[in-house]
Amino acid sequence: MEGHSAASGPPILRAVASSTRPLYQLLKAIHFTNKVYVEITENGLRFAADHARVMQGEPINALGDTFVSLTELQDLPSPAPREADADGDEDDEPPAVTFQVSLPAVLETLQIFGAADAAARQARADLDPYRSNLRNYRADAFSNQTLGMSGTCAISYAREGEPFSIVLDEAGVTTTCNLTTYIPEAPDDIPFDIEDISFKIITSARWLLDALAELAPTGPEKLTIAASKREPFLRLSSSGGPLGSSSVDFAKGRDLLETFSVGGRWVQTFKFDIIKSACEAMRIASKVSLRGDGQGVLSMQFMVEVEGSGPSFLDFRFVPYAVCDDDDEEEEEEDEEGESRRTEM
Repeated sequence: MEGHSAASGPPILRAVASSTRPLYQLLKAIHFTNKVYVEITENGLRFAADHARVMQGEPINALGDTFVSLTELQDLPSPAPREADADGDEDDEPPAVTFQVSLPAVLETLQIFGAADAAARQARADLDPYRSNLRNYRADAFSNQTLGMSGTCAISYAREGEPFSIVLDEAGVTTTCNLTTYIPEAPDDIPFDIEDISFKIITSARWLLDALAELAPTGPEKLTIAASKREPFLRLSSSGGPLGSSSVDFAKGRDLLETFSVGGRWVQTFKFDIIKSACEAMRIASKVSLRGDGQGVLSMQFMVEVEGSGPSFLDFRFVPYAVCDDDDEEEEEEDEEGESRRTEM
C-alpha cells in the first residue's frame, strides 16, 4: 500500500540508531516468514512474525534500546501487554499505527553498510562445525567498528499509506531505501497462561542448539519435549523421520540447568521444523528460558547481549500437535476395566 501524499507535517515516527547491527541481529532471528507485522506505539517499534498461527516470534522491549533517539512519535497509544490481555480502558485508546513490510527487504537493506561485517562473519561461522554463539558476531581486526568508521541508521514512517523509509549513512555515503508497506494482517497472540505454568527451565541457549543439531540428522518430523521431576528431567525426542528416532536427555545440575522448576510431568509434541526456525535466536543468545503452560503452549525467551546496550530478549511461542482427549479417556477406561476384572478373579 505504498502511496504518495502531498500533505505536510511531521512524520509519525523518526528514529536514529548509531549502528544497524543490533536491529539486524534481532530481526534475523525472526526471519521465518516473508512479511513482518510492525506496530508503532509511544514506546517505539514492535516487530512480530507469525507462521500459520502455530509459531510467533518478536523482540521484547529491545528495539527501544537500539535507537539512540526517537525524535518523533505523534499521538501514539501505549502497547498492549504481551504476557496478559489488557482489559478495561483499552477500547477507549486510539488504534495503534500498524502495517506490514517485507522482512527480507528490511534485512537486505540493513546489510548494505553496518551489518555487512556481521553477515560475512555469520557466513563463515556457518561453515565452521564448532561455531559458537559468542564468535558469530564478534568484531574482527578489519571490521567497521574496529576501524572507527562511524555510521547511522535512521528510520521514518510519515503517515498511513506511505513507505517505510530507512536511511543509512556511513563514511560520507548515504543510501535511502523506501520499502513498500502493506495492509496489516495482525495475528492474534498465541495465548500463554502465565498463571498456569507447568515448568520453567533456564539453560544456556548453546545447549539447546547442540541438542537440536544432534536430533536433526534423522530427518524428524516431530519433536517431543518432556519435563519431569524425576530423571530424565528434560528430554528432547525426535520421531517420524526416515532414519528412525533419537533423544537427548539433560541432567539436573546448576552447570547445565540454571533454573529448574517443574510442577508435574509435562509432555508435548511439536513440528520439528518450527522449533528449528528458532535456531538463529539460539546462536546469538546467551540464555534461554523454557516454559510450558497447562494447555501445552511452549514459550522460549532468549536473552541476547547487544553491543553498546543492555540485554535484549526474543520471545517465541509454539502451539503443539492436538491431542484427542477421547482416545485418552477410552484407554484409561479400558485400563480401569481390566484392573477391576483382575481383582474380581
